[in-house]
Amino acid sequence: MLSLPNLLTLSRILAVPILVFLLWRPSPVDYAVTFVLYCVVGITDYLDGYLARAQGLTSRLGQFLDPIADKIMVAAVLIMLISSRKANPVPEIASLNIIAALVILLREIIVSGLREYLAGLQVSVPVSALAKWKTTAQLVALGALILGGAFPGQHWIHLVGLASLWAAAVLTLVTGWDYLRVGLKHMD
Repeated sequence: MLSLPNLLTLSRILAVPILVFLLWRPSPVDYAVTFVLYCVVGITDYLDGYLARAQGLTSRLGQFLDPIADKIMVAAVLIMLISSRKANPVPEIASLNIIAALVILLREIIVSGLREYLAGLQVSVPVSALAKWKTTAQLVALGALILGGAFPGQHWIHLVGLASLWAAAVLTLVTGWDYLRVGLKHMD
């Protein structure tokens, strides 16, 4: 439980309320601090996996908590950003951005439930390369939208964030369908 990789994973979970608090406040300085914290959280995500493998410290707790920490952070930040005017500089498309966010969140819930069901059947569903691209687009989107709040006059940052959000949403649909097809083969 107290291995460094597990502590890094737990620190990511504990960082989520801080991220939410900072995103609640509309100041560019708060967004700048949030961006730095978001980057630190991303680095710890990489480090915990690397250290666990390199030092032979993989644990069931770590395998359980790592994806949960990722999903909690993504869901919390996504909800805060999409509900913020900073992430939606063009009010006319704000509802479309909410649709992209919902697609991402619903896929995460469905795939998590599917993985849990299949684990009970002792069926492993490996992460596909396309799913890793989806995660990358998602993380770039969130980072750019946070950074855009720190620099409200730089609209191109918002555009990068929104384009990445929509790329993640499209990849979310494709990878979600792939996982669902695999899962349906094992259902009665």
